[in-house]
Amino acid sequence: MDFKTEISALAAEAIKTAFPGAEIDAETAAGMLETPPDQAMGDYALPCFKLSKTLRKGPPMISDALAGHISAPFLDRVESVKGYLNFFVNRATYSEEVLEKALKMGESYGSGNDGEGKNIVIDYSSINIAKRFHIGHLSTTMIGNALYKMYKFLGYNVTGVNHLGDWGTQFGKMIAAYKRWGDRETVIKGGVDEMVKLYVRFNTEAKENPALDDEGRAWFKAIEDGNPEALEIFNWFKEVTLADANRVYDMLGVTFDSYAGESFYNDKMQPVIDELREKNLLVEDKGAQIVKLDDYNMPPAIILRSDGATLYATRDLAAALYRHNTYNFDKNLYVVAYQQDLHFKQIFKVMELLGWDWAKGCEHVNFGMVSFEGQTLSTREGRIVYLEDLLNQSIEKAEAIIEEKSPNLENKKEVAKTIGIGAVVFFALYNGRIKDIDFWWDRALNFEGETGPYVMYTHARSCSVLRKAGECLAAPDYSALNAPEAQAVVKLIDAFPETIRLALQRSEPSLITRFSVELAKAFNKFYYESRILDDDMSARRAKINLTIAAKTTIKTALGLIGIGAPERM
Repeated sequence: MDFKTEISALAAEAIKTAFPGAEIDAETAAGMLETPPDQAMGDYALPCFKLSKTLRKGPPMISDALAGHISAPFLDRVESVKGYLNFFVNRATYSEEVLEKALKMGESYGSGNDGEGKNIVIDYSSINIAKRFHIGHLSTTMIGNALYKMYKFLGYNVTGVNHLGDWGTQFGKMIAAYKRWGDRETVIKGGVDEMVKLYVRFNTEAKENPALDDEGRAWFKAIEDGNPEALEIFNWFKEVTLADANRVYDMLGVTFDSYAGESFYNDKMQPVIDELREKNLLVEDKGAQIVKLDDYNMPPAIILRSDGATLYATRDLAAALYRHNTYNFDKNLYVVAYQQDLHFKQIFKVMELLGWDWAKGCEHVNFGMVSFEGQTLSTREGRIVYLEDLLNQSIEKAEAIIEEKSPNLENKKEVAKTIGIGAVVFFALYNGRIKDIDFWWDRALNFEGETGPYVMYTHARSCSVLRKAGECLAAPDYSALNAPEAQAVVKLIDAFPETIRLALQRSEPSLITRFSVELAKAFNKFYYESRILDDDMSARRAKINLTIAAKTTIKTALGLIGIGAPERM
């Protein structure tokens, strides 16, 4: 039973009966229904203030009149309070409906076929070639990964794109440095770190010998022209970088369907440039080719520099067109930091001016910056935290905590890995994505408070309860769940499917992260206030069912944001 739908139908019918000639449909009534902030005020409430103008009566008179025309077996009572019509659902019926559905669906509870036949493209992580994966990439990677999982969970056809930063003069400089001072064996052994050393050496020596910059430009021109040697080294650099990055992706459980980066669009930009020209959108300005956006209070979008070189804007337009033609997307999401807000506003406006109607499906999912224990990150000043190092440190710290608190735990290393990585990811996804993140060890790894370890520990606690409960074959007596502590858990489980959909509507994974905390808090309160292993077997069965549903919902919520749920901690 969908209580909201049933109550909406009852309310619509009551309005028709109490006020002949007045009529609203059930869908309109559903849009008016609210969830009161306090259970004492009911499970659902219909504010009658909007009806006042239509019915020409005061809200209290309307709610009083409607209260006398509504009854149903699943409702304990209906109360009129100061213009609000409050509905109290029978607790046992409510618990049975919610929990039996959650138990039946198991780990697929909350999923759906909302996205059947719809295509979503998500551009996230987008690491740079020849640079190590650092903490600054954590937000884009995990926000994108969570959105990917949530869309999949609701039946969408999703394509995850790692739009690699693999184009520019710096790659010519790297080849020049490699040819002068590098060798294959050293780079294979040292990986990205060795490539960075070569690049730093090149830039240092170029200050004394500017001719080196010409050499770097020449090698980049060789890449552009398809020179076999230049391409072989360039593609090898990409392989080395991805091998390095894939260690981190494997730790995080993140995968992609496409690694088409900037270089992929090298031969796909000309048709876009031609179309801009044909539609008289390109204007010459100091030798550069631009699209003027003055009428939209934005600086111009530069398409070609004065030397004819393309820019990010050119590539992003080509990438959007390619994605539309290849994936026929309904939505094309760019999970990129808020510093690029203007860039995407410009790109989306140019698409609109081109008449690309499908561009309305493009969305910039922006997010804040990451700092570490009060320090802003700066490569130049040596304040950089590599993500692999951060994750390994977190695993070590988690292992030390387990050694102290649960020395006899089986699979300690595996559990420490789940907790350590989960703590980092949870911390990154806890606040609204637009907020800046300041990562602190003591906060992230705390087993109390609103943290990943706290939620994971709650999952492990519920597993422990179920192990102790053993088999209970009695029919559940759901009236045993009428207490407020139990009802709070039931209500949250009931809200989970809608929370997932709201999180996708807002492109906001933190709604799931915070939901998992609220459910963990509610379950822990129920655990302390209620004797789950009740002597009354029917009551015990109902409480076990609540525990199973809470455990499974917590596990699913954590899974949607890319975190594991240990059964023992």
